[in-house]
Amino acid sequence: MQQLVIPVHPQTPEQRNIDIIVQQLRKGAVMLYPTDTGMALGCMLNNKNGIERIRRIRNLPAQQSMTFLCDSISNISEYAKVSNSAYRLIKRLIPGPYTFILPCTKAVPNYAHDPKRNTVGIRVPHATIANAILTSLAEPLISITAKDADGNEFATVQQAVESIGTTVDVVVIMQKFSWMEDDYFTGESTIIDMTSNDFTVLRAGANASEVLELIGQEAE
Repeated sequence: MQQLVIPVHPQTPEQRNIDIIVQQLRKGAVMLYPTDTGMALGCMLNNKNGIERIRRIRNLPAQQSMTFLCDSISNISEYAKVSNSAYRLIKRLIPGPYTFILPCTKAVPNYAHDPKRNTVGIRVPHATIANAILTSLAEPLISITAKDADGNEFATVQQAVESIGTTVDVVVIMQKFSWMEDDYFTGESTIIDMTSNDFTVLRAGANASEVLELIGQEAE
């Protein structure tokens, strides 16, 4: 597959370019693209070979599960078992930099969830580009933060492209590179374990204080 570099406007994505990205994803492509929490590697949820490629790029063990992105809470309920209390909290937080750990349904392939706990990490991103891709694709995207060989996240789109751009089929870049100045990048997501009635913050990332406050309200 010939590599494509596709520029997309960060606020008003051109639909013709989004359509090209979606077409490539449906053909089995692995992409490097910007999300609200940073540059990420992604492919379709049913793309087993793509997921294996992402594991190799990130040097991840075969048993490590990966987050996937949905475009709405209705998508989440298709792939995860969501209690009433979890639904209320998720509805208040999305879209945004929050990863919800939930029991998975049979709709999630075995190679895409945690095999020991039967859980998945799901996120509904706030980023315009990621949302445009998800809306046109109408299916979830496996997604994991892109990092360099030393395990460091990339500060800019250009750094990610120069470091690992050649390892993927599609590189999605923003037409304006001053994305951090425009608050496009929020930092790593806050991870919330919702596998029991007692929600727990496993990683305090972006907007963690808001999550902790809401969890306190939810527990009352």
